[in-house]
Amino acid sequence: MKTSLSIENHAAAPPRDASWEARIFAGELAALGVQHVCICPGARSTPLALAFAAEPGMRVWSLVDERSAAFFALGIARASGRPPALVCTSGTAAANFFPAVIEASCARVPLLVLTADRPPELRDCGAPQSIDQIKLYGSHVRWFAEAGMPDAGEPYFGALAGRAVAAATGTPAGPVHVNFPFREPLMPASSGEITVGRTAAAAPATRIYPARFAPAAEALDALCAALAQARRGLIVCGPLDEPGFAEAVTALAVRLGLPVLADPLSQVRCGAHDLTPVVAHYEALLRRNALGEHAQPDVVLRFGAMPRCKPLLQFLQQLDCPQWVVDAALPWSDPTLRAAAIVRADAVAVCQALLARLESAPHWSAIDACPRSAAVAALVDADRHAGDGLRARLRASRELNEPRVFVELAGLLPDGTLLYAGNSMPVRDLEAFWPVNRRHVRFLCNHGANGIDGFVSSGLGAAAAHDGPVVMVTGDLGFYHDLNGLLAAHRHRLRATVIVLDNGGGGIFSFLPQAGCGAAFEELFATPHGLDFRHAADLYGAAFHRIASWEQFTDTVAAALGAERLTIIEVPCERERNVELHRELWKAEDPHR
Repeated sequence: MKTSLSIENHAAAPPRDASWEARIFAGELAALGVQHVCICPGARSTPLALAFAAEPGMRVWSLVDERSAAFFALGIARASGRPPALVCTSGTAAANFFPAVIEASCARVPLLVLTADRPPELRDCGAPQSIDQIKLYGSHVRWFAEAGMPDAGEPYFGALAGRAVAAATGTPAGPVHVNFPFREPLMPASSGEITVGRTAAAAPATRIYPARFAPAAEALDALCAALAQARRGLIVCGPLDEPGFAEAVTALAVRLGLPVLADPLSQVRCGAHDLTPVVAHYEALLRRNALGEHAQPDVVLRFGAMPRCKPLLQFLQQLDCPQWVVDAALPWSDPTLRAAAIVRADAVAVCQALLARLESAPHWSAIDACPRSAAVAALVDADRHAGDGLRARLRASRELNEPRVFVELAGLLPDGTLLYAGNSMPVRDLEAFWPVNRRHVRFLCNHGANGIDGFVSSGLGAAAAHDGPVVMVTGDLGFYHDLNGLLAAHRHRLRATVIVLDNGGGGIFSFLPQAGCGAAFEELFATPHGLDFRHAADLYGAAFHRIASWEQFTDTVAAALGAERLTIIEVPCERERNVELHRELWKAEDPHR
């Protein structure tokens, strides 16, 4: 006997089937400001796919490969700051989301992961395309929910959507997983039943106001005291993409007379804000002991994640002074294991609160920045001198090399460009060689788990959400690892420029002790691929250019920035020569070598 899920004596009630609950959920997400949804094909996820496709104002991105789709959604979230929805069918499709879920969790990127599933009666009984999806992503999501069956009612599914958005955009932001057990039929009885969005009787969407963590008064008192007593201090800005932070932290630095070591991913190294205290080439200064000479600090104030520069990490680990870390969420980021205090508050709020105290309270306003400002000026002068020297040495040679790519891009990219850097060597060279610059360039990287996977898809996802030029810089293995991500550019006519630094393998390993493994090094670590990427460009309808000179590089990049399609620019380099070049550059910066 077939059991009916309809509610009797309510003629106006919508049918209680899979499509009904999906429409309620999708409509609530749209009402809460979710604008993008990435949908992978599949039968069990049909209710969600049709519901999102019928939702006005929702941009649907149809993506074939689940792994690529998840990183594409990650790129959208990074560029827009809003959580996109990500939809797949049951089984291993959901497992292919896992690498991007991990990255989103580590990097605190909001993401709504919606997986279709078999109903309870079809689990653990040999039904096809069925795996255990309950808490599939473990501790890597901010919240997991198993959606109820259709008879749970409209308020339930509306509240479920609201809770999912609240958890994804909370502090810390991150991925949320909602698992939908759909029973057949997966489609309404007739196409006429597929309506748009929420029902007319639906209650207004629950508004969600994300929490902003203001610093505690006692934390400000203690921090102000530490800053007042210090002869010299140091501000370190790591990866952080918080609107208004660059303006706030540089204003604080000028008032205190402190230098700012700014990772490009902090968004502080470039822009229209006050750049006078900003130091870019701290790796070069550390390698010649100039940083310690000009900025041996009595206190360190750090915002964001730890910069990638290993000499900076070692420098901070060796300091015998209080180090304050500002981090709005747990777990905090302190790989130095030397933090004297963690201030759980938003970075902008801390900077603004400190400035307010410095200007209003007599005790704190007595802090004199002038003696420190002289040391800052000397350090900034050393930074600019180091940058000039690095650029001069790089431009003295005609050889194509990886560091110079970022030197050239710094002079080429217009205001409003988004630069997506790949792991492992590209983001390190970005940090080491990109100068302080007035042009507003936004820097992104998958810096949470620091993997090379999903780079192409992440960058193209960012291009889908960014209003302006997008330039992606990756190594050849990072490019190869996500070649199928290029399909998104082909299907959705996305514009972007992909610069591939092709050194014939994993260049980062040539800097590590593994390089001394002899013949095994090439086979086990460098892993040269021997591929001609022009064929991949042809396959996906992208323009392709293999660079032979720096003049050709600058002309090609300039043309690609205005192109109406995807452009792939390959810069051939040599791995062994790249190691030699870096050592030559750093040796020239060290007067004792």
